[in-house]
Amino acid sequence: MIMLKKLFMCMVTGVALGIALPVHAAAQAIQTASEFFKSVSDYYATIQDYTADVDITADKSHMQGKVSFKRPEMLRMDFSDPAEQTILFNGDTLIIYLPGSSAILEQNISHSGAVSATPTGLSLMQRYYNIAYETGQTPVPLEEGNSELVVNLILRRRVASEAFSHIKVSVSPETKLIRRIIATTPANVSFTFYFANYNLNTNLSDQRFLYDPPSSANTYNNFLFSE
Repeated sequence: MIMLKKLFMCMVTGVALGIALPVHAAAQAIQTASEFFKSVSDYYATIQDYTADVDITADKSHMQGKVSFKRPEMLRMDFSDPAEQTILFNGDTLIIYLPGSSAILEQNISHSGAVSATPTGLSLMQRYYNIAYETGQTPVPLEEGNSELVVNLILRRRVASEAFSHIKVSVSPETKLIRRIIATTPANVSFTFYFANYNLNTNLSDQRFLYDPPSSANTYNNFLFSE
């Protein structure tokens, strides 16, 4: 339960910004990391919807699945590992279905708390995090032994109230998409998101973000604020 809370906070406090944030085509003209980040935010404001494969490592837990997003704030994750696990946010309510526990976790979320995957949310990230290049604008391997090249940004919090002390964002200059997000808490707990196989602006239906969990599962409300 605690890990799920941390994972969701990743989604709504900055890490979710990396779920398909294309970079503006004029990246070669960018001079500073802040301008580079702003170009991501500006272009993201033009994206209507997307789907992508996602691979998540949360502390010692590993998950795989597909993420779907639609403006302004609808997000869904359907997992293949663990099978049938689902995370849905429709702009007002967060629903998490845990098939292994036969449990449904529900939480009403205020608009202001769930805007990090929107232009407003990205603006808040710019306000509360200092942005820098990790190694400069020159692309480097995504990871050791991987031939894919990325540009790495490091976001470091300006205020102690932010959930993550720093966030690393890896952008592919070839595809102009974010490939990896690593968010680290002050306790040095990291959450890593890999994204691949993007499909942008496919006119996703609102029906995609409706979910009817099994009636046999037990429902737990306000789980983010429970012990």
